[in-house]
Amino acid sequence: MPTSDKSTQSGIINKFMTSKHQNHLTVQEAKKILNKFNCIDIAPPLKPSEKTIIRQALLLLTRLSDYQILGICADTAEEGMLAMKTYSLPLGYEPPSNLPIIEGPVYIKLNGKNGLCYLDSYSGHHRGVLISCQSYSEGGVNELYGHLPLDLFV
Repeated sequence: MPTSDKSTQSGIINKFMTSKHQNHLTVQEAKKILNKFNCIDIAPPLKPSEKTIIRQALLLLTRLSDYQILGICADTAEEGMLAMKTYSLPLGYEPPSNLPIIEGPVYIKLNGKNGLCYLDSYSGHHRGVLISCQSYSEGGVNELYGHLPLDLFV
């Protein structure tokens, strides 16, 4: 990611890290924070304070959708399954424990609506977590966010 994009992203995240915003994000603020991760091939490393506000934004928006679909691109099955577990639990999903362990980069997809999950080899260069928020109503959140960091909830 070019330096200017990263500094812009950090500047927007830092703006929302003031005490005024830490616990009271609006929907628009949450979307603005998460939209900075859209179209990023590899999620950047974040400071713990940045992770906190991004988690708050994500949890706010996921509560406004009926279910989510997670797409995880990782270097190893172990790394991907850790991301699936640490993202799934805060979103209210039970991560499956019976996925195969394969060598090399993987893609994991978890459908929160029906619990279906699969792991497969992945030859792409993307790394991170995609969260697709799905709503049954027009007023709900129907958006895709990511690539978010694999370790956002670690």
